[in-house]
Amino acid sequence: MTTEYPSAARLGTVVCTDTGPNVMEFSFVVEGGPNEIVARRGDFISIVTENGTVIARVQELVRTNRYYQHAEAVREYQSRGEPLRSIFPTDRWQYTVAKTRVLGLWENGKTVRPYFAVSPGAVVRRTDEDTLVSFLKLDKKDGLNLGNLAYQTLEFMPSVSRLLSKHLAILAMSGAGKSYFVSVLLEELLSRKKNQGRLSVVVIDVHGEYSYLKDIKPKDLGLSEKEFSVEHIRGSHIQIPVQSLQAEAIGSLVADMSSIQIRDLRRVISEIRETMPSGYNIADIVSYVQNDDTISKNTKDALISWLINLDETHLFGRGATPDVHSIVKPGKITLIDLSDFISLKKKQIVVSHLANELLSLRRREEIPPFLFILEEAHQFCPESRHELALPKSRIETIAREGRKFHALLCLISQRPVKLSTTVLSQCSNQAIFRCTNPYDLEHIGRSSEGIDRPSLDAITTLEIGEALFIGETVSVPTFVKIRPRKFEPSGLFPSLIEAVKKADR
Repeated sequence: MTTEYPSAARLGTVVCTDTGPNVMEFSFVVEGGPNEIVARRGDFISIVTENGTVIARVQELVRTNRYYQHAEAVREYQSRGEPLRSIFPTDRWQYTVAKTRVLGLWENGKTVRPYFAVSPGAVVRRTDEDTLVSFLKLDKKDGLNLGNLAYQTLEFMPSVSRLLSKHLAILAMSGAGKSYFVSVLLEELLSRKKNQGRLSVVVIDVHGEYSYLKDIKPKDLGLSEKEFSVEHIRGSHIQIPVQSLQAEAIGSLVADMSSIQIRDLRRVISEIRETMPSGYNIADIVSYVQNDDTISKNTKDALISWLINLDETHLFGRGATPDVHSIVKPGKITLIDLSDFISLKKKQIVVSHLANELLSLRRREEIPPFLFILEEAHQFCPESRHELALPKSRIETIAREGRKFHALLCLISQRPVKLSTTVLSQCSNQAIFRCTNPYDLEHIGRSSEGIDRPSLDAITTLEIGEALFIGETVSVPTFVKIRPRKFEPSGLFPSLIEAVKKADR
C-alpha cells in the first residue's frame, strides 16, 4: 500500500551508524507501518536546526528485522514448518532505514555549504514545496513546465535562461523518451507570450518526428495568429546560394582540400564574381576552372571532381532557400526536415551551412537570439572521424563562443560516447534519460560537471520518460518525470506486430 504524504510531513528520526551522522551523510528510521511506503529513493527531505534547514536526498532504503538476522535460526523454524511470525511478534520489529546525502544548508533564503552534522534524534520531514522551489532555483511564474519531480507533485519549471543559456545536451538510449521530451520543450517554447520572452528555434529534424507541430492551431495554445509561427521546410527544397560561399566554405564541404587548392579556388571565385555579378552556380565555377590555364592539371582535376560531386547533391543554386533572416524570428519554430535524405553527406552539408549562417548573422546582430536543436548530434559532431564530419568545426565554434551572442545549442544523441567531448563539455546543462551502455555512461561521467556517482548509477534504472537534470538548470542533480504532450502526432510509428499485421493483409 502506497500512502501520499503532504509536503513537510514527518518522515522519521535520525539514528547513529558506524559512519554518521556526519557533515555529508546521515541515516534515519522511517516512520509508518511495515507495509507503508513513507519515503522513496530520491525524496528531498529536511531537518530544521538552529543554524538553518539541512536539505538532503534519500539515496538508499534498507529494511531490517531482528528476527530475520540469523539465517540458521530462520532455517531451523522453516524445517519445523512453523513460520517465525506465528511464534514471535516479527511485524513489530520490522523497520526501514533511509540513507541520505546532504545537498546543502538553506539559510536566510540562500544555499550555503553544509558545515555541521545533524544530531541523532532529530526529526526528519519532507521538504516543503516553497523551500524546494527556491532551493532548486525553479521559476513557477515564467518557467517551462516540463513535468514533475520524480514521485512528487511539484512541477518542474526551470527558467528559460537557466535551462538554455549555456547549451543543453539531451542524452539517452534509443526509446528512452528523448524525442518525446523535445516535443514537450517545443510546446513550452511555442506557448510563451511576448512579455515572457520568446526564443527563436531552428530544429534539425532528421527523421521528421516534429512535423506535426505545423498542424497545431494558435487557439489551441491560447495564442493569436501573430503570436504563433511554425514553418516546416523539407530538405529537398533547400538551396544554398553559391555566390555567398567563400573558397574556404566550399573547401570545408570536402575532405583534404589543400591550401594551394583553396588559394586557386579563391582567385577563381573572385574573378567569376566580377564577370557574373548577377549570380552564378557551381556549374559556372566548374566551367571557369576548366578554362583557366594558370591552374596546374592536378589541382584542376581535383577541384573539378569536388565541385561536380557537390553539384550532384542538388543542394546548391543561385538563390537561398530558405532565407535565414526569415526563419529566425522571436517565438518562431522552424523545422528543417531532413527525412527526405538518405545520404549522410547531404545532411551534413545542410547542417554545416545553417550552423555557419546562424552564428555569423547572430554575431552581427542581424537575427535575434536563437536555439539550434540538433537531432542525432553524434552524426554531425562525432568524437572521431573528423574528416567525415563536415559541420563539426562549426558546431564546436557555436559551443565555445555562441553563448556570448545568445546563439544556443541543444544537442540530442543516443550515443554519447560518439559525441564530441569538446562540445559535450560545453553543454553546462544536461537532461539524461535511461542509458545502459557502460561506455556511454563512462563518457557522460567524464564530460559532465556536477554529476555524482549515485546519480550516474541511477541512470541505468530510469523509467521511460524519466530524466536526470544536471548543471546550471538546478542546484543539484534532479530526477524528473516528463509531462504528457499536449498534442499527439498523427501517424505514429507502428509497433512491430502492427507493421507485420498490416503487411500480411
